[in-house]
Amino acid sequence: MSYQLVCGIETHIELATKTKIFCGCTTQFGGEPNTHCCPVCTGQPGSLPVLNRSVIEYAVRAGLAVHCDINNNSHMDRKNYVYPDLPKAYQISQFDEPVCVNGYIELDSGKKIRIERIHIEEDAGKLVHDGGYTYVDYNRGGVPLIEIVSMADIETPQEAREYAEKLQLIMRNVGVSDCKMQEGSMRCDVNVSLHEKGEPWGTRTEIKNINSLSNIVRAMELEIERQEDILDSGEKVIQSTMRYDANSDTVYVLRTKENADDYRYFPEPDILRFYISPEMVDSIRESLPELPDAKLKRYLEMGLPENNARLIYKYKNVTGFFDGAVNEGASAGNVLNMIIGPVFATLQTEEDKENFEIKTTSSQLAALVKLIDEKKIRANKAKEVLAQMLESGKDVTEYVKEDDLAGLSDDDLRTLCQGAIDANPKAVEDIKNGKDKAINVMFGYVMKNSRGKADVKKAEAVIRELIK
Repeated sequence: MSYQLVCGIETHIELATKTKIFCGCTTQFGGEPNTHCCPVCTGQPGSLPVLNRSVIEYAVRAGLAVHCDINNNSHMDRKNYVYPDLPKAYQISQFDEPVCVNGYIELDSGKKIRIERIHIEEDAGKLVHDGGYTYVDYNRGGVPLIEIVSMADIETPQEAREYAEKLQLIMRNVGVSDCKMQEGSMRCDVNVSLHEKGEPWGTRTEIKNINSLSNIVRAMELEIERQEDILDSGEKVIQSTMRYDANSDTVYVLRTKENADDYRYFPEPDILRFYISPEMVDSIRESLPELPDAKLKRYLEMGLPENNARLIYKYKNVTGFFDGAVNEGASAGNVLNMIIGPVFATLQTEEDKENFEIKTTSSQLAALVKLIDEKKIRANKAKEVLAQMLESGKDVTEYVKEDDLAGLSDDDLRTLCQGAIDANPKAVEDIKNGKDKAINVMFGYVMKNSRGKADVKKAEAVIRELIK
């Protein structure tokens, strides 16, 4: 039987603040277990939370980046549940007055995935399972989160992935979070339900804490198959919390799902209501950088090939480097080719590209690219030079001297072409017999002896003229 998918995603993103949401403990990732915590973030009796103003500012920044309305009046709530990673047996979160509401993310197809709300809350600790025992590390407890809740507008696993990836790119670009899924600073809970066309939506299940974009797709595919089998057999899907295990490539039930009333939300008595002024919102809006989709559109309007532009637009530091070189007067196409060629060859991982720690500056690259633009140096030679610059951090003038930039006269080119003919009699015979590819042998001779200065098209014309 054919079913339609209904999917919404709840995305937890750790904010890039220096300290936790309710205390002064560091948010730095890692560290020895239970060394980045204090009585407040471990819920000791008598300790009182104080809301970090930066958390509100980051949440507003995130909301504006995805077209949300900002609630000027808001407050914190207690979400009650008992679990070992939550020592005070409740989480301070938001329920009925989140900071941000009514946003969206636009997919490449033009479809908009609506965002219902963005609220702030504290993260829980981390359970570590080892050797049959379970340990609790509270270093992550109290790290500030935003939870971004989409509407159930997602209709395929591929749309889910694109939504999550765009969300990740946006949050990184506006400086809200590094969104490193492998470190848990971005985690997705995916809600899945199936129904027959024209029928009411089916019962949903929630796949918790998916930690990679590819796992979103795979977990959804498996859960869709599982629900299809249940429905095809005439049984009913039970509302449940699920887990995807990448090692065994399976989804399984963790527990039957709680409803909102099971959490017994009520206003947090230890934290006052807070007001977000319109002036604060306007100030944050004005500080937002160019967003990734707008950046990609600008690059396409510059005439860059879309496939190549997509290789850089999602890396904030890379695009800053690209724009810097272009602003120095270098041609966009040649700058892009140098980046996705020699530069990216030194950056092996996505994290390397995101950090973009290289020795060459955008001004140094621009100086090199201008030599290509002015036809003083050939692209292949420039790539060799750039590889040396990236290793040393030195200027192009250290590797390209004045005599290297001198052009090749027509007489010199003709002499080199005659030398290529004399050195390769078999290739000459092949060309005369219609084997045009044999001329490549000639090009090798000419380019080597001209130190890359010769123009290949001119050389081809001269060689063919001389052979006649």
